[in-house]
Amino acid sequence: MTSVSVRAGRLAGAGQWMQRHGSAIRGIQWVVVAVYAFLILVPAFTPRPDDSAHLWNNLTLAAQFVFWGIWWPFVLLSMVLLGRVWCGVLCPEGTLAEFASKYGRGLAIPRWMRWGGWPFVAFGLTTIYGQMVSVYQYPKAVLLVLGGSTLAAMIIGLLYGREKRVWCKYLCPVNGVFSLLARLAPFHYKVDEAAWRRSYKEGEHGHRVVPINCAPLVPLRNMKGAADCHMCGRCAGHRDAVALTWRTPSTEVVELGDKQASAWDTALIVYGLLGIAIGAFHWTASTWFVELKTLLATWLIDRDIMWPLDTNAPWFLFTHYPDQNDVFSWLDGTMVIGYILATAAVYGTALLALLAGATRMLGRFDALRLHHLAQGLIPLAGAGVFLGLSATTLSLLRAEHVPLWWATDLRIAILVVANLWSAWLAWLVTRRYSVRLWSRSLAMVWFMAALAVVDSAWWLMFWGWSR
Repeated sequence: MTSVSVRAGRLAGAGQWMQRHGSAIRGIQWVVVAVYAFLILVPAFTPRPDDSAHLWNNLTLAAQFVFWGIWWPFVLLSMVLLGRVWCGVLCPEGTLAEFASKYGRGLAIPRWMRWGGWPFVAFGLTTIYGQMVSVYQYPKAVLLVLGGSTLAAMIIGLLYGREKRVWCKYLCPVNGVFSLLARLAPFHYKVDEAAWRRSYKEGEHGHRVVPINCAPLVPLRNMKGAADCHMCGRCAGHRDAVALTWRTPSTEVVELGDKQASAWDTALIVYGLLGIAIGAFHWTASTWFVELKTLLATWLIDRDIMWPLDTNAPWFLFTHYPDQNDVFSWLDGTMVIGYILATAAVYGTALLALLAGATRMLGRFDALRLHHLAQGLIPLAGAGVFLGLSATTLSLLRAEHVPLWWATDLRIAILVVANLWSAWLAWLVTRRYSVRLWSRSLAMVWFMAALAVVDSAWWLMFWGWSR
């Protein structure tokens, strides 16, 4: 037996272990729910930390570090390394949604909920609203945004489906992002279609097939790739046809990308992850934002239009913490929204135009080909969100006087690896549409220009504006 087959057998065995120990996994899920509830509830009702507080002696700062310094950045990284194991094993919202669904009304999923644009819209609205209320800084904002999302997940669970994760499938604000990143994972649950067909006659291990509950509503028989699978292990060994299997990280994007490609996925990549998310990270560091706000404020004062400078907006609409000297005027809040949307429009449209140019180099323009090529940007898009969130990690560590001499080199290394990975995926995708080396090379020139546009955003944030 070769070492490759031994590793494959061990991986399949890991999937079977998860299937056999489902009750232990459920127990882990409820522990995570308890920790999650503690971290979003308790800090929201305790006094804000003073200047003497530290991560190790103040619950609010500790919770802030856990959520935005560790939790979310490394959840994103786990999607690339492990697939959606977070969703199936650890996510508190998924656990509570499925639990609520078990005792809910079990209504049919309405047509409006199945609309393909929800992953993009939910991500955009949540990201922008989080910036309006300063979700990275204040526990009440965390309770409002994350707690509100969790409450919505439970309400949807109570109304629709039976022991299903309807919220996760259709409305979760990060479902689309997780779906994109999981396409890069090095393994997935693979379905042997021939074995599945044999099970209709031979059963499972020679016995009657025992039905399983796929909570995220994946059609198992036709499951391809890891985009929708929550990696919970419940289906491992089902009909002797489902097994956890290794694959090359390029497989799903290159070989299945044309079948999975959609306009909404492209919108989420170029206008969401590489537009709205960049704008949300940018505005706090942008000197352009400050200059434009000053210019507008001066213009308003010169014309005696003073109401936009009022700071009477409630905290749940715009940031309002006078005791922290952190209050948004109506102008501030509107500027934040406008800056994020403008950034998304500029970067997203530029990227879309460059992808269109790359597509045209491969022959007659085809929208499906463009959507497939856009998936080559997933590694760089994921790396960018990781870098943006990790900026919070580093700022919290900097406040504790932790040496950060390594941060710049690490950021550059992450960007280099992500750029190379994206370029490699794009090169493999071009091979699906043209055998001519010249056409593929011209397409890559356009694609490399798109990578440069994305890199310019991170250069501005980490180096350009900090000079």
